Amino acid sequence: MKEKIKNYAVSIAIALAVGVFSALLTAGNMDLYSEITKPPLAPPSILFPIVWTLLYILMGIGAAMIYGEKASKPDEVRHALTVYGINLFLNFFWSIIFFNARAFLFSFIWLIALWITILIMIIKFYKIKPTAGILQIPYLLWVTFAGYLNLSIYLIN
Repeated sequence: MKEKIKNYAVSIAIALAVGVFSALLTAGNMDLYSEITKPPLAPPSILFPIVWTLLYILMGIGAAMIYGEKASKPDEVRHALTVYGINLFLNFFWSIIFFNARAFLFSFIWLIALWITILIMIIKFYKIKPTAGILQIPYLLWVTFAGYLNLSIYLIN
């Protein structure tokens, strides 16, 4: 039981660390969101850290569930966690590309790659442990919405 709790804590901490470090690197440029013309349905900036914190926690829980299956399905777990690692990499750099580089079109293309890895991750997680895959659906939905925002911002700014 102690080992399981430790695995969940480490997994959640890794996911949250990705978000925190990315946010720290973009902190000086977050005022961009208030300066640009935003599309309809654009939420207030205060919503983003709340939603992302919840999503990172769900990602960490899902990854811990998958890691817990390593003894019975080692190859599948390795593949699923590799996709998860790629996903965290893409997630980490999106805000840097969007806010620091202000490369709205490139960040949208980057977001498409992120979205694809989330979909693959959901499928791989679901095949190993359905609950772990289902926990990633809010992440896919939010990134879909982020895609709408990102593309709209590119088109109107």
